[in-house]
Amino acid sequence: MAEYGFPELYVLDSTDPSQAKTFERQVDLAKTIFIVSSKSGSTLEPNIFKQYFFERVKEAVRAQLPGSHFLAITDPCSKMQQIAERDGFRSIFFGLPSIGGRYSALSNFGLVPAALMGVDLSKFLRLTQEMVYSCQSVPIEQNPGVVLGNILGVLARAGRDKVTLITSPGIWDLGAWLEQLLAESTGKEGKGLIPVDRERLGPPEVYGDDRLFVYMRLDSAPDLSQDVALEALARARQPVVRIGLADSYHLGQEFFRWEIATAVAGSIMGINPFNQPDVEASKVATRKLTAEYEETGTLPPETPLLEDSGIRLFSDEANATALTSAAGRDQSLVGYLKAHLKRLTAGDYLAILAYIEMNRAHEDQLQALRHVVRDKKQVATCLGFGPRFLHSTGQAYKGGPNTGVFLQITCDDAIDLPVPGQKYTFGVVKAAQARGDFQVLTERHRAALRVHLSADVQAGLATLRKAIGQALE
Repeated sequence: MAEYGFPELYVLDSTDPSQAKTFERQVDLAKTIFIVSSKSGSTLEPNIFKQYFFERVKEAVRAQLPGSHFLAITDPCSKMQQIAERDGFRSIFFGLPSIGGRYSALSNFGLVPAALMGVDLSKFLRLTQEMVYSCQSVPIEQNPGVVLGNILGVLARAGRDKVTLITSPGIWDLGAWLEQLLAESTGKEGKGLIPVDRERLGPPEVYGDDRLFVYMRLDSAPDLSQDVALEALARARQPVVRIGLADSYHLGQEFFRWEIATAVAGSIMGINPFNQPDVEASKVATRKLTAEYEETGTLPPETPLLEDSGIRLFSDEANATALTSAAGRDQSLVGYLKAHLKRLTAGDYLAILAYIEMNRAHEDQLQALRHVVRDKKQVATCLGFGPRFLHSTGQAYKGGPNTGVFLQITCDDAIDLPVPGQKYTFGVVKAAQARGDFQVLTERHRAALRVHLSADVQAGLATLRKAIGQALE
């Protein structure tokens, strides 16, 4: 909306130093307002972003007050409130402690950025209220949230737990929000909805019987090819839910509908949709590693399982033993990847966990990689950039059904950035998050393999993509 005089909104949710630096190059720091959003203020990422960019803004504005370039959205009496008050932030907007983070889209956590972007909040909330009324003042069989929740929960119990999200191009990013809501809410106690976002639609024969397709259609700007593909899936007797939005101002209705639906689905599945025990496990592992770096100046040493074609493979002892045995005489990159991908069977899913810069070139490579696996193995595929997925699908990967095969991708950093006041850097934090993530996966007995690339990430991804193609032949 920048052309109407409103600022552009950038979302920075990665500790990858290249991604942070790319963002910094795109903006004029002296003309930028930073929103530091954290319910508790104890989460690592917002704190290191604040430390780094506060110092960078201080350099850019010199005699002016750097705090005037910062807003905080946080719960009352949080650590973030203390930081914001100490550093003279322009404003502090409070959330409601009773609302969990992933359910906060219609609170200040979602509405403050929306207002800054120029969204007409009166219109947005007026339309949203229509869905609120429909979810509390109608017979249960007509309640939009309850109906959708019943579909999600009942089909999950019947084995269709891969909720495949199809969104019109104009609301493309809605899938990322739904990923967190569904996965973090339901992925626990060996159960869960596994959201599948941004997987390209394929013909019916590439899908198994573990899918539910949900089509979020922007009626004012539909993609007709999506309509055709979903009709073909429906004719093939795949379950398809179609939800139409008149325009983007109706997104608030969907936030509310899906929050109700997620709670209902959780009840049907027999889990508590309001906690996230395995997210905290990854945080604990990461904090332990960063604390060790602060004390010793280094992360614990690692020994690769294999070095081949400029790529190093790592795993825990149990996975390494199983993969080495399955690879047999083919102790090569292709051999180990073949052994790992052979673990995929009907009803499983592949999750690619990429701790690399999130940009178009890298995403294109990874999308091509996921689709060749889907088409060859007829399994659902998930793709997430770390560490952002740790607070969303990361919960389901660790606490949900043990049907995932995980391929974590890390890299040497071509550049790194300091974290003011700390020994560790952005790159060290990212490495600690990746290791902590992998550690918890293996503690939960997940099938996991880590692929480590050199600093030339694009070349490494090309090598990996070729090797996976050969492994699937």
